[in-house]
Amino acid sequence: MLATVAPARDDRLTLIAISALACILQDVLHEGLGHGVTAWLSGAHRVTMSTVALQSDIDTRWISANGTLVNLLFAAIFWILLLRPRRYRPATRYFLVLAMAGNLFTGTGYFLFSGVSNFGDWAAVIRGLEPHWMWQLGLVLLGVASYYASMLVVAAKLRPFRGKGEAPARLHGLCWTPYFTDGILAGIGGLFNPLGLFYVVASALPSTLGANAGLLSLPWTIRGPGEEGLVDPIQRSAAWIVTAAAASLLFIVVLGRGIAWPR
Repeated sequence: MLATVAPARDDRLTLIAISALACILQDVLHEGLGHGVTAWLSGAHRVTMSTVALQSDIDTRWISANGTLVNLLFAAIFWILLLRPRRYRPATRYFLVLAMAGNLFTGTGYFLFSGVSNFGDWAAVIRGLEPHWMWQLGLVLLGVASYYASMLVVAAKLRPFRGKGEAPARLHGLCWTPYFTDGILAGIGGLFNPLGLFYVVASALPSTLGANAGLLSLPWTIRGPGEEGLVDPIQRSAAWIVTAAAASLLFIVVLGRGIAWPR
């Protein structure tokens, strides 16, 4: 009688590490490169960046909009990098998919969030534009359509990770691990921010848990492996784990408290 060999599984600690790094990258791109650099180039004399918001002594529509636009730009870059996925190891490929997903979901989710709540970056972009209700409705419609399209794009890139069999068991870990990792990391980092607890509840958690909500349903929407074949299990990687631990510590302790750049 032959012994049954259990199939290899993705290493959960490495999944958490990759998820944390993708989350940190998306946040730094949004707040730093998007809002922060735009404010600096627009002539701001003082810029303060934290994990939940960007403060400057000037406020323009471009400063508010460019956090989202940078996220969408980098989502496109990661999508292009994934056009030839076989060149990457499973862990690197998974990171690129998560980086693309995080930037896509944050970018498109912000349209919907600001349209529904009349709060946040795109509420600032349309402030003063009349009729206001039409602009707000436009944001809602744009958010719904673009977020749905983002779900389709991410599903296509995750399909090769699905594994054999009908049950999407592997995708549960690949999708739910980043969702909860991102929420915990954003919540802890936000607690130290100089703007107070309000921005944790009104900005950090909605922009993370709300924007990434699509990850929760993806395991049931992805059918069958992709044409390029299945992706091997993600193995334990000390490099990913150590890098994520160091980056998370800096994200929480340093960026969480805020970094100021006076001119």
